[in-house]
Amino acid sequence: MEENQPKTGKFSLNYGLILGAIGVIFGIMLYSMDAHYSQDPSNTIISILIMVGVIIWGIFNFRKANGGFLTLSEALKLGAGIALVAGIITVIYTLFLSNVLDTEFAVKIAETTKAASEAAGQMSDAQIQQQYDGTINYFWITYPFILIFNIMAGLIIGLIGGLILKKAKPDY
Repeated sequence: MEENQPKTGKFSLNYGLILGAIGVIFGIMLYSMDAHYSQDPSNTIISILIMVGVIIWGIFNFRKANGGFLTLSEALKLGAGIALVAGIITVIYTLFLSNVLDTEFAVKIAETTKAASEAAGQMSDAQIQQQYDGTINYFWITYPFILIFNIMAGLIIGLIGGLILKKAKPDY
């Protein structure tokens, strides 16, 4: 007889919404400090740590709801699912940020990148200008990259979390 098992989709949606909400709050905090276009690595590290924490939390709670059992495939599904939901929320927030809150967002990103390239002194002026123009003209490509990065990171976090937390059901 099959017992009532929790669904990975429900957990992915719930924890993806939590991760997405935390990400939006973090993004609004950066926006309020005028640091949303900064290329400071600490922002990326904090975002990744938040992602790791929420995905592992979701996997752990799924295991708890599943009678203490977890397969690696369930952990991978949870990691990717949570990250996908959060990625969709991040794309929506980024669209809102760049089209409503800060309509010059792409230009500010391009200028920040240009200043960093000029300071590094490893590119010619023509290459720097080409990079600047490409950033502004092809900013839309950021949105699929957000989703791809989130899903890949979710799979990696799900794999590591699954390897640590997996526990098979006994065969009897």
